[in-house]
Amino acid sequence: MHIGVYGSGYLATVLSACLADFGMPVVCADEDLSQITVTAQGTVPYFEKNLQEVLKRNIRAGRLTFTSDLTHLAQKREVIFLAQDSANYIEEIALRISRLCMDELILVISTPVSVGTAARIQARLRDAASHVTVVSQPLFLTDGCALEDFNWPDRILLGTSSAAAVAILKQLYRPLVMRGVPVIVTSLATAELVREASTAFVATKISFINELAGLCEHVDADAVDLALAMGLDKRVAPRCLQPGAAFGGPFVESDMDSLAQLASSKGVNLKVLSAAREVNLRMCDRVVEKISGVLRSVSGKHLGILGLSFKPNTNCVASSASIILAKRLLSQGAKVQAYDPAAMADAKLELNGTVSYCASAYDAAQDVDALVISTAWPEFRSLDFGRIKRAVKNPVIVDPKNVLDPVRLRAMGFEYVGMGRAS
Repeated sequence: MHIGVYGSGYLATVLSACLADFGMPVVCADEDLSQITVTAQGTVPYFEKNLQEVLKRNIRAGRLTFTSDLTHLAQKREVIFLAQDSANYIEEIALRISRLCMDELILVISTPVSVGTAARIQARLRDAASHVTVVSQPLFLTDGCALEDFNWPDRILLGTSSAAAVAILKQLYRPLVMRGVPVIVTSLATAELVREASTAFVATKISFINELAGLCEHVDADAVDLALAMGLDKRVAPRCLQPGAAFGGPFVESDMDSLAQLASSKGVNLKVLSAAREVNLRMCDRVVEKISGVLRSVSGKHLGILGLSFKPNTNCVASSASIILAKRLLSQGAKVQAYDPAAMADAKLELNGTVSYCASAYDAAQDVDALVISTAWPEFRSLDFGRIKRAVKNPVIVDPKNVLDPVRLRAMGFEYVGMGRAS
């Protein structure tokens, strides 16, 4: 089977590399020549665990090739995925590709789009390109574990009324189907809505446990134990039920905005979604309040932040609670120095030189009034906290993500402040 992928960003790179790793020939295309050239050389301009190795392996094997020529993309392709990170011009791109492809084509929309987009594309193609079948297939990839999410998905979701298209895509995803991954076939609009609704539901879970973490602090309960016990209930599940600073990521806000706008346009009030978003926005204030509580004020204080990406194992800072926290602390008169294993370059673009960037976690701890663990990078758990204690001005650790062991740190003489942790 010959596969095409349109796009040169994060989503298209993950998709094309993983499909090629199934052993089939994949052509990845984008008219942005500079970006497609970089990727064709096996270079990934962002951090995503194991992606560069998989990309290079398939380029060397000749299974994955790149082009800026849409005609080459369209030739002899049975399936073409639209996988841009943004939905800009997606309808026009779909029309152009369909006109270039003369054979029967399955056009799979994996670009994050609002509900109704696939139906509009299908309607526009109906007269101009009857040989094209449109399928909506949202991809549920998480930064930092995108390859695992692709290769071990919870489900494969196909929005289409074409049995032939379902059969071909099941064959394409045979390594996953044979492993027992369920295939759910539904309508175009339902598939699009599942993506936005899933994002909103995860946001609601995170907001709910964060509200309960605040309650824990008033009743001397422990939010981490609470989340573990709740998560073991099969009706709840532990993933995304961990108290922490906030949720973020490149598509979270846009997904929730799109869902809220859709509901509003239909006269539907999604109160739970609105409440979840309000709780999430409030989380930064709670962290600042905790820092202010232990230091009396953040104004004039020297603070160290460990972690700037929105989650570990990625350099992505989109909607990052760490970036929001740094900006809030700066606005209240604090001096901030920071370290992140992968996201420093992207963070500099967001923070515009207002933060001092450090070469290591130990440098970020030097002479600070408090050290804030703002992203749950695994390496922060294994830091030499004896060295950290010698570096800081005050032995204060604020841990909004509950990464560290409070018993051990308090025994070492630190004043430890977590989220919803029992005293």
